[in-house]
Amino acid sequence: MTDSRHALIIANDRYDDQGLKKLKAPTQDAAALERVLHDPQIGDFEVEVVHNASADLMRRRIQGFFNDRRRADTLLLHFSCHGLKSESGELYFAASDTEPPLLAATAVASQFVRGCMSGTRAGRSVLFLDCCYGGAFSRGSASVRASGEINVLDSFAKDEPAGGRGWAVITASDSMEYSFEGNELAENSAPRPSVFTHAVVEGLETGEADLDADGNVSLDDLYEYVYRHVREQNPHQTPKKAAELQGELHLAHSRRGGIKIVAIPSPPSLRAAMNSDEFLTRRGAVTELCTRLQRPELPVAEGARQHLAEVAQNEVQPLADQAAAALSEIRLAPSPDHLDFGRLPRGSHTPKRSVTMHGPPLARHCVVQPKQPWLRVDPTRGGMEVHVDTATPGHLSGDIALKGVADESVIHVEAEVTPADGPPKPEPHVSNDSTPPKPPPEDKRRTMVIGPSHIPSKPKEPPKTTEEPKRTDGTTPSRRAPALAGAALALAVTALAMLVMTIQRGVAAVVARADAGVGQVEDNIHEQGALTPLVVCLITGAVTLVVGAFARHDLGTRRESYTTQAASATHTMTSVAKGLAIPALILAVLVGIAYLVGSDHW
Repeated sequence: MTDSRHALIIANDRYDDQGLKKLKAPTQDAAALERVLHDPQIGDFEVEVVHNASADLMRRRIQGFFNDRRRADTLLLHFSCHGLKSESGELYFAASDTEPPLLAATAVASQFVRGCMSGTRAGRSVLFLDCCYGGAFSRGSASVRASGEINVLDSFAKDEPAGGRGWAVITASDSMEYSFEGNELAENSAPRPSVFTHAVVEGLETGEADLDADGNVSLDDLYEYVYRHVREQNPHQTPKKAAELQGELHLAHSRRGGIKIVAIPSPPSLRAAMNSDEFLTRRGAVTELCTRLQRPELPVAEGARQHLAEVAQNEVQPLADQAAAALSEIRLAPSPDHLDFGRLPRGSHTPKRSVTMHGPPLARHCVVQPKQPWLRVDPTRGGMEVHVDTATPGHLSGDIALKGVADESVIHVEAEVTPADGPPKPEPHVSNDSTPPKPPPEDKRRTMVIGPSHIPSKPKEPPKTTEEPKRTDGTTPSRRAPALAGAALALAVTALAMLVMTIQRGVAAVVARADAGVGQVEDNIHEQGALTPLVVCLITGAVTLVVGAFARHDLGTRRESYTTQAASATHTMTSVAKGLAIPALILAVLVGIAYLVGSDHW
């Protein structure tokens, strides 16, 4: 998400007034929503939670939330609390100090919220209302939020925002219904999100709300998903939506991945040319499809891709090969596809590494999905910029999945976050290092926007990863696998040398027997000492394979203990050792069989 995105969650479940029953869902609502909205792989919002606040504090936070915004901002405000109706029919949101007889003084009026939304300069404003209208009571085993005669959407659809591009309001239920907190929620049961908020969280977290499978969850996608989910859980509750938006509003990324482009089919004239009996006519049509595949208009290029896929399967070999070659050009080609950030102090602002997507526009169009929460990805015109969250020390190894229209690819990322020992620890600009592992939103946001897209001015630190001076995952040095691989290579060379010596001495024995004209070859072999290097060759060759297998096994089971350079060296040395040892063993066995066949003792 390129725009600035902010969310304010107001959750009140405790009230001073005894007439307002305690709600059980708001605490869980706030925690669940904060998690998915803040997740950079899903919502990527800067999230603030206001819990059990007074009416005055609620008004201050709400007005501050909408003030000083830019047109590129997207704002999301969520209420999970009691909704109370005044005698005149106006909707109020209950605060912890709300007194029902004094709503205007002790509660937050919907008109106040509407005014803040109307006056903001933010481009998009979205309001979620998971409120209990009129109070709360129990019906059977279900704890429900009671309704009064109040038209919720009418309280927010009266004014068109002056500065922004649009607004939207989604409510958990309409004016004549109840907003359920869960049909098994009793007085002593464990709290869980309400039916409405549970549907919002589930749809965003699983990606199931991405109904059109385009890689993003739009407002319309989310509403349709929530509507179906809530109606399935409780047929007596109907979510409602009102909106005045220009264009489509994307609320989150979809973890389902995939990408979908509505293709523009090839023109009828081009399809007619492909059906021609003339080979040259069909070749010209394929050439035109290849040209259309390179077009910047993605629907046109996708239509050409689908048509070329048919050609590659059904046409004669020359045309099928031409189509297949064109299709190979739109495969995802990130460069580089492996990023190693080296050693990074904990809490430091990491440099951004640029990844370029090569190929025509259709090949560069893909969904980017970081697989680990510490990965940060910012889209650019030619690809993306990658950096990492250094909140937790240790070895970081993860992948960024790329999913295009035709194939998938992976960018592997590694880093070593070292503890901030000594002087670097009290860096003033990383004052949040003492907080729990998840960094606060504002620190995460700075990390995403600050830092060049090239390697910073510490060029000598990353190479130090090969030294691995400190390990916390075990006592075995990280050089063990490379050392074993080196030993395997040395043994393989020894085995090969012993094989050459065996062959030389065997040839000498045969020549000596021919010159003498008498005696057995076996005697000459013993005299020349050919058996000793043969036995050594067999033993060292077998040991080479065993040591090489141990090296690869250790590398596989303790991958986090090795740097990229060490892993690469291990793979190279074991491969060379294996390539030398196996032929040496085979030849040594053949020589040994030949000796036994010619021996009198056989």
